[in-house]
Amino acid sequence: MASEALPFDGLKVIDCASFIAAPAAATILGDLGADVIKIEPPEGDPYREFYRSPGMPPTEHNFPWELDARGKRGVALDLRQPQGLAVLHRLVRDADVFVTNLPLPARERLKVDYAALAPLNPRLIYGSFTAYGETGPEAGKTGFDSTAYWARSGLMDLVKAEHDAPPARSVSGMGDHPSGVALYAAIVTALLRRERTGRGGLVTSSLLANGVWANGVMAQAALDGLTLPPRLPREQAPNPLTNLYRCRDGRWLNLTLLNPARQFQPLCEALECPELPGDPRFATVEARSANHLALLALLDARFLQRDLAEWRARFDAGGITFGIVGSIYDMAEDEQMRAAGVVLPFADGSGLTVNSPFEIEGVTKRAPGPAPRLGQHGDEVLAQAGYSRAEIDALRAAGVLC
Repeated sequence: MASEALPFDGLKVIDCASFIAAPAAATILGDLGADVIKIEPPEGDPYREFYRSPGMPPTEHNFPWELDARGKRGVALDLRQPQGLAVLHRLVRDADVFVTNLPLPARERLKVDYAALAPLNPRLIYGSFTAYGETGPEAGKTGFDSTAYWARSGLMDLVKAEHDAPPARSVSGMGDHPSGVALYAAIVTALLRRERTGRGGLVTSSLLANGVWANGVMAQAALDGLTLPPRLPREQAPNPLTNLYRCRDGRWLNLTLLNPARQFQPLCEALECPELPGDPRFATVEARSANHLALLALLDARFLQRDLAEWRARFDAGGITFGIVGSIYDMAEDEQMRAAGVVLPFADGSGLTVNSPFEIEGVTKRAPGPAPRLGQHGDEVLAQAGYSRAEIDALRAAGVLC
């Protein structure tokens, strides 16, 4: 089937954001055809330097920037100067979406808050992203996904190895990218409303809201006044049929049998333990629960007899629900990830990148293009906004446009 026009062809988006969720929302809009204009300060978006942070892989390749700024047009603009703000205001008058995660006090100071921009364009969708929400005593507080999404939501505490272990540390962007999908959803919902009413408006999301939503099942339990059982070490897990198992080659497998009445027998056959279903210690759910430590020890010993690839083939053949505990180093050669479009090549063939996480039948997304160099498209964008060559040169000479 021939590809349709991209859904957001002709949509103009201003990305006045950094670190990482809000720019990620703009990236998804760009994947689907929007013209995304990345506004940076003259010294550059601080995210450009994130790849140099301690703990990141040593490289001169700015991989986070290539992911989250792909295909955008870059304008370096000093919004602290009245002339720079005037340029932004002119761009806003012709824009469809404005995305920012600047702290709320900084937006007011720079006059890029919703109250300042909405009168310029009644059709503008203003996508606001914060750490802790738009209201309340911490509304103006800064935060990252590790602090607001991962830590504050309870996720950091719940996924630790056992109840008395230190909280589990997150990795970079772990909450930002799913939160960016939420902001994208809010923007698209507002675009639908605008299609029906002609009105733009403010849409909001936050790391805190997304973290609690991600932790929704256990959060609801706590809100209902329930007490969660302590998290036990893997070796004492109460249900051996939903546990992690180490294979002979040191790789791990995540077994998840939620329908043991149907899958316990095939599991035992795949493990070459046909006697287990007839063992009175393991014949019923209640018996397996009472004897979970014995069953877990048996399964641990069995899994150590074969490599992950062998168990994977056996479990696939038996229709057993499991997942390999993947390594990021597997992804480039992962046939399923490539076939499903989870990873895909850059347009110039320079390597692979991570796709935005949904597809639309009949639509082929824009191939991921390069991220902009600092100020790369300033002249082009301002000329399209009606600035003359002399005006652009004057803004550059004044240090407003870089």
